[in-house]
Amino acid sequence: MAEINTIFAVPMVFHKLEDCAGLNAELEALFVARAAEGKKYGNPRPFVDRNEPLFESNFRLFDWPHDCVRRLRDFCVPALYGAIGELNGYGVEQLKRLHMATESWYHLTHRGGYFGVHNHALHSWSGVYCVRHDGDDPQSMSGRLSFINPHSPSAMYMDMAIANLRPPYGMGPLNLRLEPGELVLFPSWLLHHVLPYDGETLRITVAFNARFRMEGADANPVPLG
Repeated sequence: MAEINTIFAVPMVFHKLEDCAGLNAELEALFVARAAEGKKYGNPRPFVDRNEPLFESNFRLFDWPHDCVRRLRDFCVPALYGAIGELNGYGVEQLKRLHMATESWYHLTHRGGYFGVHNHALHSWSGVYCVRHDGDDPQSMSGRLSFINPHSPSAMYMDMAIANLRPPYGMGPLNLRLEPGELVLFPSWLLHHVLPYDGETLRITVAFNARFRMEGADANPVPLG
């Protein structure tokens, strides 16, 4: 009998913040108020393709002094450290020596808003937390966070021997409809985008990037596996 193995896999980590309604309401009120001030809290140097219905904040969100931002950060950061420890086989002492630098921001998306294909250079891990997504058809592609399959070049030739490969071997994208309180963590190199939002209410997400320095370790280690 043949042995089938999954090779060249991409780790994605999912967490859910329970009882998040109160926190999400505080975040929404803060984000809407800041967006109303326009450029003062907006991203001063937008790079990725987007349109007018989407507001992107500056990239210092986790440094804001508000209690709701601190509580969200205190959920996201341990989740990321836990994933790094699990995936790298790091114990508590190693994780204590792993120092993180982040950039973080939020998106406030009205109907018709989208965000183009991109990844996050000069970082190793990224995350997206959902504050709100409602007011549209849950079965539609509206506002989906879409990850482009890194094996997509293998679809240059398709026949029925590979057209219906079951997960995780298929070649299509991964389209996620995040629920409020859901956090997804993924390698920063992975290309992704947000499909046009067709909701009557706001779609609100928080995103962050992280890079790390291991105290006492080579700054540019050679990958071991």
